[in-house]
Amino acid sequence: MRDFAGHRPVEGRRATAFERSPHLALLSTARDRPEDRLRAGQAMERVLLPATREGLSSSFVTQALEWPDLRRPLREPISGTGHVQMVLRLGYGPKGPSTPRRPVQEILDIQP
Repeated sequence: MRDFAGHRPVEGRRATAFERSPHLALLSTARDRPEDRLRAGQAMERVLLPATREGLSSSFVTQALEWPDLRRPLREPISGTGHVQMVLRLGYGPKGPSTPRRPVQEILDIQP
């Protein structure tokens, strides 16, 4: 994580320590078609839901994937194959605020 203020303190901004070796996961597909991107999203769901259940936090690192010349080096290093669809940062972080939820009765009509 970069602090764009450099070494100058910024008044009113809290500081936090980040881990020195974040855990990154690359999600890739054999091809780069729309259906491959859809399947990558489904696979990401299968990763994020159990990770959340186990108390892991996650964030997406997608900026490099938007540029072909930056995306290419992320491919499988020996064969040079694969298309990286998502870079995930996984780890244990501070608990964030809960999102507001509406009561189930306002959303579902359950009929026997």
